[in-house]
Amino acid sequence: MVAVELTADCSRCVGLCCVVPAFAKSVDFAIDKPARQPCPNLGGDFRCGIHAKLRTSGFRGCTVYDCFGAGQHLTQGTFGGADWHERPELLAAFPVMRELHELLWYLTAALDLTLPAAQRAALETAREQTVALTEGDDLAALDVAPHWAAVNDLLLRASATVRRNAPGRRLERRGADLVGKDLRRTDLRAANLRGAYLIGADLRGADLAAADLIGADLRDADLRGARLGTTLFLTQPQVTAARGDRGTALPAGLRRPDHWTS
Repeated sequence: MVAVELTADCSRCVGLCCVVPAFAKSVDFAIDKPARQPCPNLGGDFRCGIHAKLRTSGFRGCTVYDCFGAGQHLTQGTFGGADWHERPELLAAFPVMRELHELLWYLTAALDLTLPAAQRAALETAREQTVALTEGDDLAALDVAPHWAAVNDLLLRASATVRRNAPGRRLERRGADLVGKDLRRTDLRAANLRGAYLIGADLRGADLAAADLIGADLRDADLRGARLGTTLFLTQPQVTAARGDRGTALPAGLRRPDHWTS
């Protein structure tokens, strides 16, 4: 299996996430910023001038962004250490590379699951295909959607296999509006919560063992004491967007955000 870095290393990037995305003034961002325009907090050394105080400065949206290693892959690999002043095509390639790296993160997570040999083989093939796409000559012109759909089908099957063999009610709440809901007494073990809106939901002490959380919106969800150790496809941005404490059990590889309570 080809090794690809799936954790962002800003020291080896050129501030691509501070230039490419657009954002609007809101609770998550203190200002408006058009796409492909450098954030005013980005310094000439491609480092954020307020990185240590983003949340208190009104930029909490930046703290939940993750390129899954796409930034350093493009900067150091694809473009050989160049920056976007020298090679402006970096900016167009970044969103595509980020999508591919996010797919690689999910595929890698799926391969850590206990699955039948045929499913593992299909996931490994998809992973190698995705790695090959990251090495393409014209990333900006690549349409990732067909490949994403094929990979998503494999991830759905992997999720169904794991959840079918896990204890719990296996609730089907894909894409459900659960904003602000009190879910403390709901059996969420092996639940399908893909794309569910869990903004501000009360999940204190909830058991989400083997629950599928791909694309679930966990902004300000209360995860204090929640059991997420075996939750499927939970990402660092989702964890960082939520609230939690030392009693929140997280899957291996995910870190407890600094803003969580002790």
